[in-house]
Amino acid sequence: MITRYSNRYTALALSMACALAMPLAAHAQSNDTREQQLEQRVAQLEQQLNELKAMIQAQKAAPAPAMPAQNVAAAPATQAATPTFTSAPGVSVALHGFISATAFDQSKSFTYGNGQNAEYPVPGSNGSLSGVDVRNTRFWLDFSGAKFAGDWIGGGRIEMDFFGGYNGTGAYSQQQPIPRLRQAYMDLSNPDTGSTVRIGQQWEFMFPLDNVSTSLSHIAFPLGFGTGMIGWRFPGLVWMQDLNHGSAGVRWRLDLGVFEGSWNGPDGAVNNTNYLTAGNVGFRPQVEARLHVQDKDWLAYAVAHYSEVDLRGVSGTTPTPLQSTVKSVGYEVGGSWKPGPWMFKGLVYTGKGLGEIFGDLSQFGDIEDTGGYLQAGYNFTPNWSANAFYGMSKPNTADVIRWMGNGATGLLRNRQSALNVQYSAGAYDLGLEWMHDVLDSTSNGVDRKTTSGNQLSVSALYHF
Repeated sequence: MITRYSNRYTALALSMACALAMPLAAHAQSNDTREQQLEQRVAQLEQQLNELKAMIQAQKAAPAPAMPAQNVAAAPATQAATPTFTSAPGVSVALHGFISATAFDQSKSFTYGNGQNAEYPVPGSNGSLSGVDVRNTRFWLDFSGAKFAGDWIGGGRIEMDFFGGYNGTGAYSQQQPIPRLRQAYMDLSNPDTGSTVRIGQQWEFMFPLDNVSTSLSHIAFPLGFGTGMIGWRFPGLVWMQDLNHGSAGVRWRLDLGVFEGSWNGPDGAVNNTNYLTAGNVGFRPQVEARLHVQDKDWLAYAVAHYSEVDLRGVSGTTPTPLQSTVKSVGYEVGGSWKPGPWMFKGLVYTGKGLGEIFGDLSQFGDIEDTGGYLQAGYNFTPNWSANAFYGMSKPNTADVIRWMGNGATGLLRNRQSALNVQYSAGAYDLGLEWMHDVLDSTSNGVDRKTTSGNQLSVSALYHF
């Protein structure tokens, strides 16, 4: 009996021990499972952290996108080219521009066009007109970050507006302006030496890209364009070199450039579309040099221009009743200064044979010309400002009369005045402007005629 009970108690004890051990074993197994899960999660996080570190190291090792060397853009409140998307590996692309609309009323028809490209009245024109013009609307793409060779990096710009004419001549063509290529160039820059090479269509140096007159109505055709402000865009090759690269204080730069030749004919204006002009005879580019100096609130520059055109034309057989060649020579100094709320801009130029770059009131021949402009502005508040403008161009009267019928149209002198008030807030600009122009001309070399015209405009601009 004792042995039987002893075996029974032993079995009962073993059963109770097993029952008590089962939860402990399950608990131990549960702990092992959680530990394995935690270890797997830690391993996963370590893998993600290593991947993130690798990405950061790759970004640090990659060359930083370099901005192409730019002059101050000939547009109001040009924005910095912040990359918005990419194209080729390592190349950043920035899209910028502005939408422009101008409602205008004119007392005469104007040269270069009416509305946003009106500059001076057509001699003897009559009749008023009005309308709304949006052709100043412009967009451009800036490319940066391309790797070239050694320490050289690349970039470029493509820029367009809508002054390419109208889509036909029908009843609805006025509302269908055609896009126009303004600039298309590539840059090769060396940030270590302060050197930039620019290749492609760009502004030549006589155009005051650093101090264009302020206006919301006249942007692509600025106030004074052809009347105190000259210059044009050409395909060319430019070397820009910082003279005191890396030093503090005043910055000096020397620019040297060669640009495509240009002239009006002589074989007829139609040939200007196929390089058959006096400016394209042989390899005779426009050659220019510019010295530019700039500090925090002022800048100044001096430009020299030279080219030679062969009036016998590409064929060499065009009759030349006056002379066979014209040497185009020009000199210009200009600058801007911003003391406190004030802004002053201006330039003066002189030369001869400047019709190819909108001088001589866009007349072609061996014609001397002197002109310039001055603009003063004042910022009343961070939003409100006002500007007063005066520009003048005075071709030599005897030269104009001598070349009438051979490239000159009898324009003797022009004076342009303008006043505008602007309101700016964020990406928006609103402006009211009055422009007054007085043109002296002759139709036969003997008579004298004065034509005056006015334009009143209201403009709105949105930058993007």
